[in-house]
Amino acid sequence: METVSVFMLFIIVLFVIIVSNAIRVLREYERGVVFRLGRLIGAKGPGIIFLVPIIDRMVKVSLRTVVLDVPPQDVITKDNVSIKVNAVVYFRVVEPDKAIVEVENFLFATSQLSQTTLRSILGQSELDELLAQRDKINKELAIIIDEHTEPWGIKVSNVEVKQIDLPIEMQRAMAKQAEAERERRAKIVHAEGEMQASQKLSDAAAIIAVNPIALQLRFLQTLTEIAADKNSTILFPVPIDLLTPFIQKATK
Repeated sequence: METVSVFMLFIIVLFVIIVSNAIRVLREYERGVVFRLGRLIGAKGPGIIFLVPIIDRMVKVSLRTVVLDVPPQDVITKDNVSIKVNAVVYFRVVEPDKAIVEVENFLFATSQLSQTTLRSILGQSELDELLAQRDKINKELAIIIDEHTEPWGIKVSNVEVKQIDLPIEMQRAMAKQAEAERERRAKIVHAEGEMQASQKLSDAAAIIAVNPIALQLRFLQTLTEIAADKNSTILFPVPIDLLTPFIQKATK
C-alpha cells in the first residue's frame, strides 16, 4: 500500500508538471513562436495557449516598440571633415515568426545594420547638409534601414540623429564664420538705415527750400524740446537776412 501511494503521488506530481508546461499565458504585447519537433508551427497569442508536452517549444517575442541607441560612430563627410555622430532607432516586430527564423538575433542585427547605414549615408553628405538638413537625412536613414529589416519581420518607424560632435578646430572656424556673418548683416542694416535717413533729409531739405518759413518752425520746435531741461545752454540761430539792413546802415 505504501509503495502504491508513493507511485500515485509521483504520477500526480508528473501530471501537474506536464500540464503546467503545456499551458502558457502571453500578455497583450507578446506572441509565442511555436516549434513542433523543430518545425515552425506559427505565432500564437495573446492569452492562454496550449503546447504539446515534450514535442512543442515556444519562443516569446515582444511586439512593443524598441528604442535602440546607436553608439557614436566616426564618420568622414563628403568634404573631408571628421565627426562623431550618434543616433536612435525606433522599430517594432510585426512578424514574430520571421524575427525568430530569418535572423539569429534581430536586436543585434538591427543595431549593426543601423551603425553601418549611419556611417554610409552620412559619409555621402557634406557637413553643411548634415547641420541644415537633418530631417531629410533622418527620413533617408529610416527608409534604408526599413528596407533591409523588412525580411526579418521588423518595421522601422523613425530614425533620429541625436548629436554631431565636431573637432575643436572646426568649432572655432564655424564660430568665426558665424561672427563674420553677423557683422556683415549689421553693416548692411546700418548702411540701409543711413541711406533711408539721407533720403528723408533730402526730402526735408527740398520742402524747406520751397517754404523757408518751415525752417523757422523747425527752430521753434527745437527750442521747445530743449527748454524742458533748465540746465541746458540754448543757442538760438538768427537768420542772416534779419541782420542785413543793420549791416548796410552801419556801412553808410
